[in-house]
Amino acid sequence: MFARKIIICIFLLVLPRTVEAVSYKELSRIKQNFSVILVPSDTDPFHLKSILSSIVPETEVSDQVVVELHQRYPLNEEKMAFYISSLSDKGAWPDINYEDKKRSGWEPKLHAERILELVKLYYSKQTSYYQSAEVETAIHKALDYWFISKPICLNWWYNQIGIPKTLGTAFVLFEQKLTSKEKKAAISVMENAKFGMTGQNKVWLAGNVMIRALLQNDAGLVKMARDTIVSEIVTGKVEGIKDDWSFHQHGAQQQFGNYGLSFVAGMSFFSGIFSGTSLAFDERQLGIISTLIDQGYRWTVWRGKMDVSSLGRQLFHHAQVHKALSLAFSASELGGGESSSCASVAHNLLQENYGTMDQNPLIGHKHFWQSDYTINRRPHWMTSVKMASDRVVGVEMMNGDNMKGFYMADGATYLYQNGDEYLDIFPLWDWRQLPGVTTFQSDGPMPVIQKYHPRNAVSFVGGISNGVQGVSAMEINRAGIKVRKSWIFMDDYVLCLGTGIQADSNLVVTTALEQCHRKGDLKVLQNGIWNQISNQWHAVSSEQRFFHNNVGYITWGDSTSCVAEVAQRSGRWHDVMQMYRPQSVTGDVVSIYLEHGVSPKDKKYQYLILPAVSETAVKNFNLSSIRVLHNDEGAQVVYLKEEKMYCITAYQPISFILTSGCPLDIYTPGIYMLREEGGNCNIWCTDPTQDRDIINLKFNSKEVVIPLTGRKGQTININL
Repeated sequence: MFARKIIICIFLLVLPRTVEAVSYKELSRIKQNFSVILVPSDTDPFHLKSILSSIVPETEVSDQVVVELHQRYPLNEEKMAFYISSLSDKGAWPDINYEDKKRSGWEPKLHAERILELVKLYYSKQTSYYQSAEVETAIHKALDYWFISKPICLNWWYNQIGIPKTLGTAFVLFEQKLTSKEKKAAISVMENAKFGMTGQNKVWLAGNVMIRALLQNDAGLVKMARDTIVSEIVTGKVEGIKDDWSFHQHGAQQQFGNYGLSFVAGMSFFSGIFSGTSLAFDERQLGIISTLIDQGYRWTVWRGKMDVSSLGRQLFHHAQVHKALSLAFSASELGGGESSSCASVAHNLLQENYGTMDQNPLIGHKHFWQSDYTINRRPHWMTSVKMASDRVVGVEMMNGDNMKGFYMADGATYLYQNGDEYLDIFPLWDWRQLPGVTTFQSDGPMPVIQKYHPRNAVSFVGGISNGVQGVSAMEINRAGIKVRKSWIFMDDYVLCLGTGIQADSNLVVTTALEQCHRKGDLKVLQNGIWNQISNQWHAVSSEQRFFHNNVGYITWGDSTSCVAEVAQRSGRWHDVMQMYRPQSVTGDVVSIYLEHGVSPKDKKYQYLILPAVSETAVKNFNLSSIRVLHNDEGAQVVYLKEEKMYCITAYQPISFILTSGCPLDIYTPGIYMLREEGGNCNIWCTDPTQDRDIINLKFNSKEVVIPLTGRKGQTININL
């Protein structure tokens, strides 16, 4: 018994030392990985650094992803010399407002970012400042100022996430030069971050705890932080990666370009940090992240610009470019360059957006059914539609971000060819005439959203796809407007239908077809009247055709008035994103919209968008190939002659006869696509309300029951 006790005691004494020895070795490797990843070098296997270097750096930056993207720029020795020479004896920079009270773009964060730049400068062998005593002195002075003054932001995010994330990286790189007093103060800064929250906030906080653990050489806490980080590499949770490969944060809200992009960038970073240790991401975890990029993010980026509807509330200057490039860096670095599957996904993304191909190879139609978000991609163009429902939050405004975007999820429809159609247009937009949106016209202030929660009071919002074409539909009951909308996406065009337009105000109601940067002339291909005072063109007949920047727009079949204009506008970034200084910009904007009048009752519209075409093709387009059978309260039904396809949005049960003579009775409201081929009929369908488990219809007097699996839709083949 005594001998057994001795053995147990020896075991207990030896085991911790064994674990500790292994852990210290791995902690050292993790710290080395920080240096390899963050200290500038000449390596640029995908030429992304050269692309970044061709973009003029921003002077006002708030977005964390863009902050980290800017940290990839080659070190500018002239700027570094300014940092060193202008630093006061107390360690402060005179051009930073340390009393700033903004909740976004908080200026004292610049102090932390400059410390990190100087630390990188100190360890960069590419510069003349490598291990310079002058740089080292400046770093110590700047650190001391922060430790003594302890700046606090009104926005919790900076205190718990943003600042610890930036300074923590500097602390790890500069650890060997920190005095004991500085290291104690550094750990105190990092203690502002604690485990908690959900989604990307949870990952950020855990990452900051991990940095503190590295400074404390606490192997157990490093592993705990790592495990917390990878716990978010799953699908199906309330926030985070969704089953449709979108990303949610702040409730059921699509956040591809905001929190989601930080998630991808962070996971890519951590996959490199833990590389070569027992904490490295496994193939399953890397597979989930690479699939999120492949089946989610790739769809949102066109020619190196991210879709406006993926940006969330972060409508910063050049946001579409910065977000796409940040994604490219993250994809190329995922797995520390050691995963062939990750490399394959990165290759596809980079070729599609930064390669030399004349046409886009990612072709198809995708509806993100958990985010009410649709994307259609063709060889030479892409379009997107952003919707919202009583399940899905459409848009948020907070911390001075997105102060004009009240209507951004009411069916906003963006069309891309070159990709820069809406680049930096935000200060110039009439935010009540976003493309695809039906709303009031007013010079009054834009409504402000106080909290993030669903605001569209209906559930009939969704989409269906056969992988190539698709239909999306949205019923709107929000902010005094009621309307039912459908979008039909075919190989060569997008057909847009609206019905049941009602409003509870004495303001004019409009539906916008387009509002983009002017690129060449706006040509009117039908008769009309040009008002020289307002610089507007007004239609005089129901059918109107326009041509601008290789895109055709045709509206027909209703007495709704059509207006087109080209105007030079001015605006301020500050009015959209309050972190910017109030400076004006100007530019020419093309707008095309429909006027439904004051207090409309059951008004409707139908219009066609023809991307990547010639002026002649727009003039000669045969509208008889598109038969609008219903555009009313009960349904929106279209027969497409060339595709031999029916596209149906049934708001209530409906019956009609197909061209083959077969009667069709739809008992279950939903979205349908039908194509008759030989003796068969292919049906794609979904119940966008998610209220039912089955869809019932009668086809050629034959009762059909189609089981559903959520709102993502179902496909069935019926023998005629």
